[in-house]
Amino acid sequence: MTAPAPPPRVLLVFLADLARAIRGVDVELDFLAISRYAPDSGRVRILQDLALDVAGRDVVLVEDLVDTGLTLAYLLGHVRERGPRRVEVCALLDRAERRIVPLDVRYVGIEVPGDAFLLGYGLHFAERYRNLPVVVAVDQATVLADPDAYLGFYRDSWPSGDGAAPRPATGQGAATPADRVGRGPRGIG
Repeated sequence: MTAPAPPPRVLLVFLADLARAIRGVDVELDFLAISRYAPDSGRVRILQDLALDVAGRDVVLVEDLVDTGLTLAYLLGHVRERGPRRVEVCALLDRAERRIVPLDVRYVGIEVPGDAFLLGYGLHFAERYRNLPVVVAVDQATVLADPDAYLGFYRDSWPSGDGAAPRPATGQGAATPADRVGRGPRGIG
C-alpha cells in the first residue's frame, strides 16, 4: 500500500483554513493528485484518485486557482462519474476573465485580474512568501529581478515581536481568504 500524495502546497493553507471555517457540517477531506498538463489542453493524468465513496453525497471540489477552466472541467467530469448528489466548486482565486470553459465557481475567495502576479497564503516565488497570511499582487518583473524585493510584506502583515496572530493586510475585514468564501452566491459579496 502506498501513502496518499499530499495536496499541493498552495492549496494546503487555504484548505486548512476553509475546513476550520465550516460550521455545522461534518467535513471529510480527500485528495485527487493529477499530473501537470500540456498548456491550454486541459489534459491531465490522475495520479491518485479519491479514496472516499462520494456516491449520493454533496461534494465541494476545492481549487487554489481557477484560470482557463480546462483542468477543472476535466476534474468535475471525473468526480461526477462517481455519482455524487451534487458537486460545487470552491476556489481561493478565480481568474474569470481568462476562462475558456464556462464553469460555475460557486464559492470564490478572491477574484483576480488575469495578469496579476500573486504571492502569499500558500502562493510563492522561489519558496518565498508562502506563509504570508494574505494574498498580495506584486510586480512580476520586480520579483523576478530580486526574489527578496517584497520581504517587507512580512513586517507589514504581522505585529512585530508580540507573537499575536497575523492581521489582515487587505483591509477587507476577514482574517483569511477562507473567511470570505461563501459570502453570497459568488463568494465575496
